[in-house]
Amino acid sequence: MHRIAARFVPRVLTHDQKDRRVAICQELKETMINDPTLLSNVITGDESIVYAYDPDTKLQSSQWKSPGSPRPKKARMQKSKLKTMLICFFDEEGVVHREFVPPGMTVNADFYCDVLIRLCENVRCKWPQKWQNQNLIIHHDNAPAHRSFKVSQFLAKNNMTVIPHTHPIWPPVTFSSSPS
Repeated sequence: MHRIAARFVPRVLTHDQKDRRVAICQELKETMINDPTLLSNVITGDESIVYAYDPDTKLQSSQWKSPGSPRPKKARMQKSKLKTMLICFFDEEGVVHREFVPPGMTVNADFYCDVLIRLCENVRCKWPQKWQNQNLIIHHDNAPAHRSFKVSQFLAKNNMTVIPHTHPIWPPVTFSSSPS
C-alpha cells in the first residue's frame, strides 16, 4: 500500500449534471449541422481583471556581459495594486465591443444592461447585416448579473438568444438559432 493524493478537479459533478452537459453539447452540434452559419451570429462576452503593470520579458531584461562578470539581478515583479475590470465582446471577425468598468463600480444587472445597450449600438454600426437579421446569439458566463431577470428581459426584447449553460443553477432551456 502507498498513499496517493487526490487529484484536484474544479467541480465534482453529479450524473444529472454530466448528462445535461452532454445533452446541451449534442443539441449545439445538431444545430450547427442544420445551420452552418450559426457561429457567425454568436457574440461571446467575458470580464477579466487587468493589472496596471507591464513586466519586462526575459529578452528585454537580458544584458551583454563578459564571461567573468557577475550575472545581473532582477527583482521579481509583484502584481500591481492598481487594477480594473475589462468587459470584452467578440465574434468570429474580432472584437465587437470593449470597455473598462469604472473604478469602484460593480457589475450588476443595471450596469450590465447598459453595457449590452452599447454592445447593440456597436453591432448596429459595425455589422448592420447581422443587426438586420435579428439573429444574434449571446454567449456569456453565468455570473449573477448575466442571469438576472432584467438582463433576460433586455435580451428577449432585443431578440437575442443566449447559448444555454451547463451550470446546475440554470433551468433547462432549449437552444435554437432563431429568436423566439
